[in-house]
Amino acid sequence: MTSRRKRQEINLTQTNAQPPLAGITVIDLSRLVSGNIVTHILADFGAEVIKVEKPGRGDDLRNWKVEGVSTFWKTYCRNKKSIALDFRHPDGMVVLKRLINGADVLVENFRPGTLEKMGLAPDRLLENNPGLVVVRISGWGQTGIWRDRPGFGSLIEAMSGFAAMNGFEDRPPVLPPLALADMIAGQSGATAVLMALRARDRDGTGQVVDLSLFEPMFAALGPQIANLRLSGREPGRMGSLSELSAPRNIYETSDGGFVALSASTQAMAERVFRAIGRPELVDDPRFRTNSDRVRNLNDCDQIVADFIRTRTRSDIMDLFSTAEVTIGIVATYKDLDGHSYITSRGVIEEVPDPGSTDFPMHAVSPRMSRTPGAITHIGPSLGADGPDLLKDFGCSADEIAGLVQDGILALPTDLEEEV
Repeated sequence: MTSRRKRQEINLTQTNAQPPLAGITVIDLSRLVSGNIVTHILADFGAEVIKVEKPGRGDDLRNWKVEGVSTFWKTYCRNKKSIALDFRHPDGMVVLKRLINGADVLVENFRPGTLEKMGLAPDRLLENNPGLVVVRISGWGQTGIWRDRPGFGSLIEAMSGFAAMNGFEDRPPVLPPLALADMIAGQSGATAVLMALRARDRDGTGQVVDLSLFEPMFAALGPQIANLRLSGREPGRMGSLSELSAPRNIYETSDGGFVALSASTQAMAERVFRAIGRPELVDDPRFRTNSDRVRNLNDCDQIVADFIRTRTRSDIMDLFSTAEVTIGIVATYKDLDGHSYITSRGVIEEVPDPGSTDFPMHAVSPRMSRTPGAITHIGPSLGADGPDLLKDFGCSADEIAGLVQDGILALPTDLEEEV
């Protein structure tokens, strides 16, 4: 205990500490969202992430454009390097294996069995590079009866139970308007990499991470299976209400604005009742406890809604904020861009974009006091780092020139104009 505490104290006094993942090399063969979230997090904290992309096409994420700009690519592939390598060609595969043998982590999201067909079965890779961490991302996992099924995030959001409980009772189930399953899986995958690297620190041995999109999404929904077995009831679609606490909803104000209120503790619910001028509700048998309020959910919600719709959004925010009630506006991105909280916290960072104005994106999160992450550049042009990377991995100038001449390695291009 004493020696460990002493080491921590010494570390805390260090200055100019390296990023926590400095020295870690990641080969990223993934496409679209989930794998790019894994490696985006690792790159933010100092890992050298090498995107291996198809020449002339690149990662499919490059095709997700707004006004002709690959905004998702620039954001989720920031801090990464790009090599445009045709590894389906035998000579390209030789190069890819060289990259993998010199790496700490490999991330892929091919359908199960594809890596094996390419001659890159994890057991072979670990023979050549015993410390390698191989992250295998798929819709349903590497085992189970659905392993061979395609599994985009929308299917997982439906099959996990999420869509069935999302939306309003009198309307169809609703899928999220973003790649939610992929993003949750990406966060889970980044955590798994860190755990695998920590285990490798102890014994020098890598391992395979079998990451399905389904399981992190299923886990994020909480104890729904236990709730079903205990109650016999499916969780219904309740809009923005909650079967766990009340009052909790999105409420419309007199000027057409919306606010979100959540009173998930007893003290907060009592503050709400006092703020709306109904202190007697604190002792009302219908609303005395959280269980009482949930049993009388509609009555409780209606009382709060009736009060809020008589005031403007600004007035409601002032009143409830003064009463220390947990309330917030239902913000649009226009509300957020330039908002005082956003600027004071530095939530958005303006990153230089070669040949254009600075590109806004979310800042690095979480924030670490001694070894913070950083954004060094936006997602790179296709193949931007290919020749330099191959030099770093021991390829000679003649070898690189031969790969270029044979069309196996593509030189840097601006895919914004190509695709």
